[in-house]
Amino acid sequence: MGNNINNNINSRIVITIDGPSGVGKGTLSQFLSEHLGWSFLDSGALYRIVANYSDDLGLDYDKPEVIASHIDKLDIKFLTTPKHPKWGVRVILNNKDVTEFIRSENCGKRASMIAQKKEVRSALLDLQKQFGAPNNLVADGRDMGSVVFKNSPLKLYLTASNEVRAERRYQQLCAANINAKMSAILSDLNSRDERDKNRSVSPLKPADDAIIIDTSSLSVTQVQQRVLELLNERISPLL
Repeated sequence: MGNNINNNINSRIVITIDGPSGVGKGTLSQFLSEHLGWSFLDSGALYRIVANYSDDLGLDYDKPEVIASHIDKLDIKFLTTPKHPKWGVRVILNNKDVTEFIRSENCGKRASMIAQKKEVRSALLDLQKQFGAPNNLVADGRDMGSVVFKNSPLKLYLTASNEVRAERRYQQLCAANINAKMSAILSDLNSRDERDKNRSVSPLKPADDAIIIDTSSLSVTQVQQRVLELLNERISPLL
């Protein structure tokens, strides 16, 4: 299945992949983007990008309306090739590679804080809906299917046990030569889950019509094979 570019943003196809961190969303999303030749959106990275940008400018987190006013100044690209040696997808902000900066644990914590601000979420909503247009899109996040792309013909929601998720994150950080403690990662995952599930705006939950896949005991290849079967059922007839 090759790239299918539509002239009308409303007629393009979007596949959404939602779920908490550490369930394999990024790996699956990148695979599908490359397999299909479609644009790729890492919506979780958007909040990391905004957090990093806000820190660089010294913006006050208690003034989300000020942070939101800067979002239209962000020119963001996610590049699956050439791959970043540690993180895979390269994140380009205003022509600068910020991949290393936004992937730190501290930036992740600040991003989760920013994601609770309705002003910031509202400002990012339009950016996400337009992202990659008019190309077809693979969108990775927490509310892609439930909020941003409600008309998606294929909505996936990945889940896994907290222990498995923490182990995956630990291995990822070790591979990137970042010091990490399993107990701290597990504690951070739990606290972020609570914030994301209980926030008043776009809480973390599957869309009503999402297909839920528990990746706890599945290999990357097994998850990919399952999703390729779903592509044949749901997406191939639309191309």
